[in-house]
Amino acid sequence: MALDLIAGAIDDRTARGIAAAVGRLVTAGTLPAGTRLPTVRDVAKELGISPTTVSEAWRSLARAGAIQTRGRSGTFVSGPSVPRQRLRYAQLGGRVSELGGGLVRDYSTGVPDYDLLPSLSEALRRIGDARLTTSYLDGAVLPRLEAVLRARWPFLPEQLTVVDGALDALDRITGVVVRFGDHVLVEDPAFPPVLDLLETVGATVVGVPIDEHGLRPEALAAALRSVDPVAVYLQPRAHNPTGASMTQARADKLARVLAKHPSVTIVEDDHSGGIATAAPVSLGRRLPDRTVHVVSFSKSHGPDLRLAAIGGPADVVTAVTDRRLLGPGWSSRLLQAVLVDLLTDPSTVEQIAHAREEYARRRTALLDALDARGVTATAGDGINLWMAVANQQVAMLTLAAHGIAVAPGAPFEVSHLDSDHVRVTVGLVREGFEELADVLAEAAGTPLRGSGPRTATHPRGWR
Repeated sequence: MALDLIAGAIDDRTARGIAAAVGRLVTAGTLPAGTRLPTVRDVAKELGISPTTVSEAWRSLARAGAIQTRGRSGTFVSGPSVPRQRLRYAQLGGRVSELGGGLVRDYSTGVPDYDLLPSLSEALRRIGDARLTTSYLDGAVLPRLEAVLRARWPFLPEQLTVVDGALDALDRITGVVVRFGDHVLVEDPAFPPVLDLLETVGATVVGVPIDEHGLRPEALAAALRSVDPVAVYLQPRAHNPTGASMTQARADKLARVLAKHPSVTIVEDDHSGGIATAAPVSLGRRLPDRTVHVVSFSKSHGPDLRLAAIGGPADVVTAVTDRRLLGPGWSSRLLQAVLVDLLTDPSTVEQIAHAREEYARRRTALLDALDARGVTATAGDGINLWMAVANQQVAMLTLAAHGIAVAPGAPFEVSHLDSDHVRVTVGLVREGFEELADVLAEAAGTPLRGSGPRTATHPRGWR
């Protein structure tokens, strides 16, 4: 009997001791997968301790994935881990050779144009041989950088820290906010690595439809009525893959919806930063105590900086900072000094402004060319274009025959959208927009033999 096994294995009747003992029984197979555990009250009575202590032990085991609570059905030992599925993120890279062509133009990557990035070597020369670290316990953020970040932040954050890029930020925030089995709301479509992160920790992802201004308020309200999420993840501008950007009016509407659900944490990923045309917008202006805002500098100032800032409630940011003390400790203060220089040097500021304008020119040129050919696509901001196609695989094969790689749309989808899509890194297209539009139009209009009709979409791609 499970109760007898558990009681006999426990010699430390603290929550930690109970969790450790039950964990060992699960690992050894003494409590096999699928075993229904006794109730908290029964265990507490058998051990002569408070039910609160047993509940805490059960929560620790659930966080570790050892047990699962299934509502009124009870609590059960988790089954063996399912074979690891291939990451959505790993499916984005262009492999034209695998599709039968020779790589000529790779528009699958979602990376910025190297020639539009500022020079890191010049910034290094400007800062000289500065000694920036005197102790392993120095603050995680250079004071000068924190001052610059606070002046640029879209709301007043309780605390700021710096980590190794936007994905590192989202990974660490997820580790603080989300637990196994939690519901999390995301945009649909969404950035594949975010879906990978949430699925890796065992969250249940719920997609919320978007339009050209981001999450649709009525759809968000409906999702909040259907589940009890712990968080909502969103991209306030230059949404990857569609390019959608929130207006302040839309942000205010979303904040009003979320104000009725005070337990939901808002996680914002401003990944494009300085190259985004839209102004920085955040729900933190209305809900500062619940909004964790991430700003990345990879697309604007260089992927090799590996820097992003996190600002928001002190409890979340402190938890991220404390956990990093047991790993990297801090993000290179040398690179932080480089970032301070890049953010304040007048010539670099002008260069970022030029990059922003150039990306806008490229988006507009290709989007207009596709529109003239009757192709449904969106590219409101940032460096990506989201194009509807009759069939994803056929479209990619067609493009591969022309030596062009794009990212498949399926990894971005939470639910099946009205049509297949591909993502084109339009930020890498410097010229030849009309010729490229011809090829993309051919790919978009190539039907899969035997496939049925699809629902018509808005000319700019919104459902």
